Amino acid sequence: MRIYTYLAFVCLLLLSSCAKQNDSGSKEDQFVNDLMAKMTLQEKIGQMNQRTSQWEMTGPAPDKENTQNLQEEIKNGRVGSMLNVKGAKATYEAQKLAVENSRLGIPMLFAYDVIHGYKTMFPIPLAEASSWDTDMLKLSAQVAAKEASASGLHWVFAPMMDVGRDARWGRVMEGCGEDPYLASIFSVARVRGFQGADLSKDYTVAACAKHFAAYAFSESGRDYNTVDIGTYTLHNIVLPPFKAVAESGVATFMNSFNLINGSPASTNAYLQRDLLKGDWGFDGFVVSDWGSIEEVAYHGGAKDLKQAGELCINAGSDMDMENDAYLPYLEELVNEGKVAESLIDDAVRRILKIKYKLGLFDDPYRYSNIEREKELVYNKENRAAAREVAKRSMVLLKNENQLLPISKNVKSLAVIGPLADSKDIPLGSWRAQAITNSAVSLLEGITNALPKTKINYAKGCDLTIGERNFRVELTYGKNNQSGFSKAIKAAKQSEVVVLAIGEDCFQTGEGRSQTDIRLKGDQMALFNAVYKVNKNIVVVLMNGRPVAIPELAEKAPAILETWFAGSEAGNAIADVLFGDYNPSGKLTMSFPRNVGQCPIYYNHMSTGRSLSSGNVFWSHYTDSPNTPLYPFGYGLSYTKFKYSTPILNKTSIGKAESIELSVNVSNAGNLEGEEVIQVYIQDPAAKYVRPVKELKAYKKVKLAVGEQQTVKFELSKKDLGYYSPDGEFLLESGTFHIFVGTDSQNVQKVSFTVKD
Repeated sequence: MRIYTYLAFVCLLLLSSCAKQNDSGSKEDQFVNDLMAKMTLQEKIGQMNQRTSQWEMTGPAPDKENTQNLQEEIKNGRVGSMLNVKGAKATYEAQKLAVENSRLGIPMLFAYDVIHGYKTMFPIPLAEASSWDTDMLKLSAQVAAKEASASGLHWVFAPMMDVGRDARWGRVMEGCGEDPYLASIFSVARVRGFQGADLSKDYTVAACAKHFAAYAFSESGRDYNTVDIGTYTLHNIVLPPFKAVAESGVATFMNSFNLINGSPASTNAYLQRDLLKGDWGFDGFVVSDWGSIEEVAYHGGAKDLKQAGELCINAGSDMDMENDAYLPYLEELVNEGKVAESLIDDAVRRILKIKYKLGLFDDPYRYSNIEREKELVYNKENRAAAREVAKRSMVLLKNENQLLPISKNVKSLAVIGPLADSKDIPLGSWRAQAITNSAVSLLEGITNALPKTKINYAKGCDLTIGERNFRVELTYGKNNQSGFSKAIKAAKQSEVVVLAIGEDCFQTGEGRSQTDIRLKGDQMALFNAVYKVNKNIVVVLMNGRPVAIPELAEKAPAILETWFAGSEAGNAIADVLFGDYNPSGKLTMSFPRNVGQCPIYYNHMSTGRSLSSGNVFWSHYTDSPNTPLYPFGYGLSYTKFKYSTPILNKTSIGKAESIELSVNVSNAGNLEGEEVIQVYIQDPAAKYVRPVKELKAYKKVKLAVGEQQTVKFELSKKDLGYYSPDGEFLLESGTFHIFVGTDSQNVQKVSFTVKD
């Protein structure tokens, strides 16, 4: 009898728990439904309207006539979200306008471009991806979320998950590189860092998956340009990262500027309604990019702004970012029968649910805490995290005769180059609220690490001339070699030269496409002048994209790719230069030999004439190899790793089975180090031609000197299959190849078969 009583008690507890969960789920729906029942159509449309603050711009300046009555719009409940309002005090005051004056007191969402940090700058996203470490990407996003949320922000326009194959495109600095598998898992890590497990908790912000879709495939690498790709590329390369974050619970999506399949992305109903909100079950909302609704007419896809708004809401774009398309015209379009009010209800419901999840209806001011802002923004803990991520993001490209790491007992060291003493360029582009000239420079980092060494500094040459902002194009210092003599003298007086060259940080980012991705100005001339007097040169590259450096790669004995490494750049670079950290980064984007190879990427298709037949009629250049200068997945270490012959546990599997690969990896060098073991597959005879290689798994392992580990990977149907041009997932029988190795080119191959 006692046992039955106990079981009944347990059942009651379970039922009570389920009831609470169901009540919790319905509570959100009930709240939103009750609120919407009170709203007029104009108030609903107001929730779909996002306005910008007038104090900072991230795009073209808005029309003054449309923004001079902003405060009145907010008070009348005609603004659902604002961007570029930041700081606890400013967001509090702006929120007060909405909550205390509008009829229903619905709080606004405050949004901002927080791309690689809020005030504490982390490495640019392309750099972070080079760590191949999801914990680092998650940490970076967590710190950014902590600072942004403490400054009154609810929503960040990140991560960008556009798969980028063309180094000419300036926005490659915001993404994860050229591979859809890495873009998927790294973007999910960033979303989890921003949002945590529960948006109502402190230190979380809503993330935004952008740009939906195919923005990075703009022709000739020119920003905002036309995109023309097949649905096969769309489903297999472009969409996987977006599908991954949709399934992981990202709060919002942002559509794109570009044409795709003949229509602007913001008017593409297949992408937004059928796929995203339909097949993928996404329950957040979609925001336009800045001006992308207005630009529908510029594309030639609508006759005017009213029709553009009609097309975008019908296609599934829920919120209008600074277009002034929805507020003036949606009610009229509903009355004309051109837009169903149910679509507006769906959009508003999605927006209100995100506000509910963020806890804004419980406390509209919970994010606007001045004391928390003082405590959490740009503190020592955050900068320490930035240093940790930065050093793990660096990629050792070359190291002849073990010039690196440099001994801390070195008596004299030359620090030369236009970027060596910069405290601003390492902060990168898209720097949110970073303090100008706040980064630790390379010169400072080296001085901190070597207090007893004689440091001979010389700038050598200038890189950038003129203003560096969103409005003015950069020009570059050239034919002014007056600083060379001081640089040459410093090199002659030193045992080793550290030469800091690369790009100005505003050479990359939105609107910063370039046709020439070589080193600008007199930088190569400076290298050659210094090289003549001291060949012990360690080149420290600072850049936001792969650069074309064939001459540098041939001559320089050591090259360290540091990217734009953020607030703690100089200290993190010094950690690597002097061996406090053994570099473990790997490229996630191929480095071309010259711009004529762009776009260049590892997971290309085989052509019908891939191999030389002894004459000129095969797919090649007559003035350059086909291969990249540095391939995808490439990166050296201060130690050496050896791989055994890989072994499969089966020679054939059924379509529902998995196959296991194992390989022994050992540290055969003299230093502890980390290695990224990479696994690629190829389906050599498929219904639809597959790439020569596709990354499907990797593991990053730390090995002590002499240590060996057996590393195992399991590949299943989801790894072996692919999407047809219609979006159908396929797995075909036949032979498959698996490649395992240290990068996409240096691999060993094993094969197996898949049976029906």
